[in-house]
Amino acid sequence: MALIPNSAGAPIGQGIEIQPAAEQPTKTYKVNFDTGRVAGFTDETEAMKQAIFKILSTERFHYYIYSWDYGVEWNAVMGKSYAVFESEIKRVITEALLADSRITGTADFTVERLDRRTARVAFTANTIFGSIHIERTVQANV
Repeated sequence: MALIPNSAGAPIGQGIEIQPAAEQPTKTYKVNFDTGRVAGFTDETEAMKQAIFKILSTERFHYYIYSWDYGVEWNAVMGKSYAVFESEIKRVITEALLADSRITGTADFTVERLDRRTARVAFTANTIFGSIHIERTVQANV
């Protein structure tokens, strides 16, 4: 098996069929975030709640283990003026969640700023399994 791709397989001007990336599986291990234990499996709506929680708990571009498409940019919006914060928090959450092909959109955002580095955000995530209401208090790391 060669490590260098064979350039002879795709001459210039010839059409190539591109296959889309495989969709993410829904069945996954069930994580109890309160105890930090993994036990059993979860599927569909409960798996989506877990996936959303994990996406919103991961600062984007901070961990080498995740691709640059994974996570949310909390630190990019925390500490901004309230008008900028309220508009941008919706954008960064929506952008982070739409990277998952099972999430089709977000709606019904309410944002309550608690202090300069903390906010309470509530919204609905529309998934292929239905709508999921999410409430989250977020705090940026200084």
